[in-house]
Amino acid sequence: MKKLALSLGLLLGLNMGAMAQLTLSDMQYFRPYDKRGLNVFETSKADTTAFEGIKVRLGGGFAQQFQGLQHRNTATAIMQGENNLNQLMPIENGFNLATANLNLDVQLADGIRLNLVTYLSSRHHPETWVKGGFIQVDKAEFLNSDFVNSVFQNLTLRVGHMEINYGDAHFRRTDNAHALHNSFVGNYIMDAFTTEIGAEAIYQYKGFLAIGSVTGGEIQGGIQSPGQRKPSFIGKIGYDNQLAQDLRVRLTGSVYTTGGSVRNTLYGGDRAGSRYYLVMDPARVASGTAVTTATHFTSGHINPGLTNSITALVVNPFVKYKGIEFFGNFEQAKGKGRLGAANEPEDRTWRQLGTDLVYRIGANENFYIAGRYNVVNGRLAPNAATPNVQNNEVTLSRVQVGGGWFVTKNILAKAEYVKQQYKDFAPTDIRHGGQFNGFMIEGAISF
Repeated sequence: MKKLALSLGLLLGLNMGAMAQLTLSDMQYFRPYDKRGLNVFETSKADTTAFEGIKVRLGGGFAQQFQGLQHRNTATAIMQGENNLNQLMPIENGFNLATANLNLDVQLADGIRLNLVTYLSSRHHPETWVKGGFIQVDKAEFLNSDFVNSVFQNLTLRVGHMEINYGDAHFRRTDNAHALHNSFVGNYIMDAFTTEIGAEAIYQYKGFLAIGSVTGGEIQGGIQSPGQRKPSFIGKIGYDNQLAQDLRVRLTGSVYTTGGSVRNTLYGGDRAGSRYYLVMDPARVASGTAVTTATHFTSGHINPGLTNSITALVVNPFVKYKGIEFFGNFEQAKGKGRLGAANEPEDRTWRQLGTDLVYRIGANENFYIAGRYNVVNGRLAPNAATPNVQNNEVTLSRVQVGGGWFVTKNILAKAEYVKQQYKDFAPTDIRHGGQFNGFMIEGAISF
């Protein structure tokens, strides 16, 4: 934190004069962090902002929740001394730790922008740490080529350690403290979100889009474990158009695939943590250590454990007619974990269905009501201690109903009722007969 504060102090203390201007205005080819960024997916190729020299934009996000959840299970007691390892953590109504993001965007040249997002405070990490950053190129006039300029009228390139563009749900999810674009409090049960190191090309033409990416396939990369890492390939095709004044239709299909990884995190890359604190978590782990919100930061989510080879497919329809929005997430992931062929000889398949319905009210759509149904089904990873023994095929289902109020374009107050159920888990699994339900209230600020 001290290093970050020092860096910002140096940045703000520079005589930026002719070099750059510190501003809250928008960049070129930029998705606003505030309400204007709702239902914006890939950044537009419309050149609406003039280049006026190097520009530095500082922004941020803040979020605070009040949690009123309860949970229960029917798992068999597993005693270790006086501790039952399948006893759920006692929880009560109260405030969760506030989260904060720092957003730094820099217009480096005409059509060239840098983005850097830092988590100042998150559930998982008490210290400040960088989510990732990338450079985005929408113009290449420095090459002095008419042909290249004509290509970049439709082409966008991104290079860096960045949020991968698999599916469309990641545009609508909560990203630590940036919760303004999520109509709900929680993300999907099987949360396809991660950052990886690589490059991405986006081509847009009259509503059609095609995207191709190549990455290292892991959050941090690495040079150890020779032969185990293979590149990941990501593709997306789709159509997005305003068919009439009151009707917008978007449909995309995406694929993510890698042949091998030391630890792939397509469904385990949210290092900030989930919104439902300590639900279905034990009071203590086998070592006797007490569980905390930081050590068990994925409460309410499930990671299918396809950490070695994986091929995931998702189809995302989106329709907005006047104030009514429908978003769908139809997904399948298939692959293996990193236990080796003796423990996991066959691929496991996981499927997810997500349907969101949002009704925005008022001339400026500052109020909304929303509902979501989310169900996930798949076979758990085998246990290393019992080779070739197939684990249970389990199902998790969730209903979320709520609403929100945009007090201003930068301030959102929202609330939801949530109920999640766990089915077909083994009696010795803490999630056997599991359920959590209750209400969440959240305030979010982004600018």
